[in-house]
Amino acid sequence: MSDTTQRFFVSYAGPDRAWAEWAGWQLQRAGHQVELDRWSWRTGDDFVQKMNLALDKADAVVALFSRNYFACGRWTREEWSAAVAVRGRLVPLAIEPLADEDIPALLAGKLRKDLHGLDETAATAALLEAVHGPVPSSGPVAFPGVVAADSTTESDARHPRLPSSVGLPEVWNVRRRNPDFSGREAVLTQLRTGLLSGRQAVVQALHGMGGIGKTQIALEYAHRFASQYDVAWWVDAERADQLPVRYTELADRLGIAKSDAGSEANAHTLLQHLRTRHRWLLILDNAEQPDQIEPWLPEGPGHVLITSRNPDWHGIAHQSDLDVFTRTDSLAYLQGRMPGMTTERADLLARDLGDLPLALAQAAGVLRSGMTVDRYCQLLATNTADLLDESNVRGYPAPLAATVNIAVARLADGGHPAAAALLGLGAFLGPEPIPSAWLETARSRLASIPGDPDDPMWLRNALQSLGRFGLARTDYDTFQIHRLTQAILRAQTSPDLVAAIHDDVAAVLAAVNPGDPQSPADWPAWASLTAHLTTPHVTTAIADRPELRPTLTKAAHFLIRSGLPRTAHDLSTTLHHAWSTDLGPDHPDTLTCAQYVGHATVDLGDFTKARPIIEDTFARRRRVLGADHPDTLHSANDLAVTLSHLGEYAEAPRMQEDALARRRRVLGENHPDTLTSADNLAGTLRDLGEYAEARHMEEDVLARRRRVLGEDHPDTLTSADNLAGTMHDLKEYAEARHMQEDVLARRRRVLGKDHPDTLTSANNLATTMHDLKEYAEARRMKEDVLARRRRVLGKDHPDTLTSANNLATTMHALRQYPAAVALLKEVRVSYLRLLGVKHPKTALVTRNLAATLTAMGRTHEAQQLTGGKPKKSKGRFGRKRR
Repeated sequence: MSDTTQRFFVSYAGPDRAWAEWAGWQLQRAGHQVELDRWSWRTGDDFVQKMNLALDKADAVVALFSRNYFACGRWTREEWSAAVAVRGRLVPLAIEPLADEDIPALLAGKLRKDLHGLDETAATAALLEAVHGPVPSSGPVAFPGVVAADSTTESDARHPRLPSSVGLPEVWNVRRRNPDFSGREAVLTQLRTGLLSGRQAVVQALHGMGGIGKTQIALEYAHRFASQYDVAWWVDAERADQLPVRYTELADRLGIAKSDAGSEANAHTLLQHLRTRHRWLLILDNAEQPDQIEPWLPEGPGHVLITSRNPDWHGIAHQSDLDVFTRTDSLAYLQGRMPGMTTERADLLARDLGDLPLALAQAAGVLRSGMTVDRYCQLLATNTADLLDESNVRGYPAPLAATVNIAVARLADGGHPAAAALLGLGAFLGPEPIPSAWLETARSRLASIPGDPDDPMWLRNALQSLGRFGLARTDYDTFQIHRLTQAILRAQTSPDLVAAIHDDVAAVLAAVNPGDPQSPADWPAWASLTAHLTTPHVTTAIADRPELRPTLTKAAHFLIRSGLPRTAHDLSTTLHHAWSTDLGPDHPDTLTCAQYVGHATVDLGDFTKARPIIEDTFARRRRVLGADHPDTLHSANDLAVTLSHLGEYAEAPRMQEDALARRRRVLGENHPDTLTSADNLAGTLRDLGEYAEARHMEEDVLARRRRVLGEDHPDTLTSADNLAGTMHDLKEYAEARHMQEDVLARRRRVLGKDHPDTLTSANNLATTMHDLKEYAEARRMKEDVLARRRRVLGKDHPDTLTSANNLATTMHALRQYPAAVALLKEVRVSYLRLLGVKHPKTALVTRNLAATLTAMGRTHEAQQLTGGKPKKSKGRFGRKRR
């Protein structure tokens, strides 16, 4: 790289991509290195982190200011401060007129160059002056823009044009732009990049189910990049035999058609003409027959964009499998159409509509007429087909229900009975991906699927048909039917067929063997299965199936172990109600469900509500099964843990000692349940301040668990984390930190970054770092844990409140007293409401608040809280018990 070469990062809004391409090319032409912003960063990645990584490699940021660039919600002041404004040199360029109020105050004071309203030469000079500073002219700047088609060189044709230098292409038949178009920036960026990837004709196929927005994306692309084409022609390609007629219309506009020639002859003349012409775009909308389309694809240096429900464009086009909106795009669309809608309401509606663009557009139309979101969601659950058959959405030829019914009719007319039956079966499973292996395994027991059950190609052929008509997304080992398509199909299925399909659904789910619900290695298989088992209409259909009771109880156990207590609670509660009626409240399976209801309620942090559930289960098991039955001992353990959470430290250790003694006698010293009781008793001893005895027990349990379960088993990691906590309480901070860092790394790898156990480890490590006086890093970690716990567990979960209290103690240590007081007051109010004034955690946060108020000189206010001199502020570990 020469001394004068610089590295520029071009930051732009998605709709301004053509400007970014032009600016990037001009900078490259001037000898610089350029990287364009990636809009996909806004669909899930950490924006600040990604931007900082790019800026670390750049000498300056070229920012293309526009109203799109400063759209509400695109980024926050904090993101700007962290990622752009305080990082290196910012070169602002205005590409459209902007008033002062259009620009955030943070950037309003920065001088900017105006590129809008200039011709190519002046705009190029302004861009280079902005990045280089004023320089004397050394001669005319070459103009790379519009030239006659017959004299355009290949090199010139590939240069981006200044977007404002031309209007719409001279040859243009694309309909008006959709003013409500929203989102899809990552797709449009990927599409544009793909179309620019080759020197000869590049063919891109957008495929996906009906209502997903394929045509809308193609329309937006044509308008967004209109300045880069001389010819842009839209063709309705649903009937491939009509392509010669549509091509003849374009040939006539180009002046190359012969009136005495037929449509095929003129179409071939057009294809020959496009071989040598630059800057053309041909859009083939709704093309469904790849083999019939292929002979009519141009081969010149232009772009072809195909939209299709059919995914089978291999060997013909570069494919983009279009999915539903991201949730972020759904929220932006709904709130853009209905500015008064809250994020919570929009999220609820987007979830129920499965983020399908056509469904969102239909819902927006209905809601704008006066219906409430709650009423719409209620009707969506009870009258899906009727509700989705009402639509006046511009740009879509039919409402969603009609779109589905048309596709189903075509499937039936095409003679695909097995595909139609598979579609019906899939409609009664969940909306998540369905592994093909499930159907293969259960095929011999599926009464609703016609044909030879031994035919090895039946599933492939059926899925190929579903994919062709856009009724399912197919992958190499799964297929998926959108939740609204499923609901429409279920509503139209006769009662007799529903009963047969329910039998087949049960047969499919009973044939699945995901493995051990306690083993993280088997959790992906369990996650796939529980996604269907926990779908309400599936749960209702199979709850009374005896062959599925073991699978359903194991599913609840998996959900608890994998850190999904809300889903575990909902599933086990539903099953408990059903089985209490069908089997009786004392049936072993009913009691197992009751056990998981109680366990999940504890994990949700509602200890008061959990206690009577667990007490009732314990009493019933002791009466029905006996005091020493393993299930009874499990309930005894759960009750003791709950009492400990409630601060009843007198009764909790007595129960734990009894359960431990019984488990040692019945199950043995090294049984996993025995080790759980021992670890829980050690935790209670630690809460009582008996650290030496707690440490001795925890070391013994850890050694046994390592030997019996392995180093990375979740229970082994719980033991290691608890032992590290006791070492911390004994002020062995360095040793505790070393062990906590190891446990945290293992839990992140085994359980994931957001698992509640992983967050407990991160919380505990941050507390140790606080006590090692590494306050800045402790605060960073505590802020991260608090944000994750609020998202995963909820703002009032006891673990979340523990994180908030711990963060406040570090703020106190950093003398950030006002922020600490505000946080502690929030925590105290929640503890008073959830646990009461006498609970140890309420007392702890009260002492911490008083200590911080005292440090601020607000002694009288502190004494009112404590009734005397406040104790020193301190943190608190959160333990994990089972």
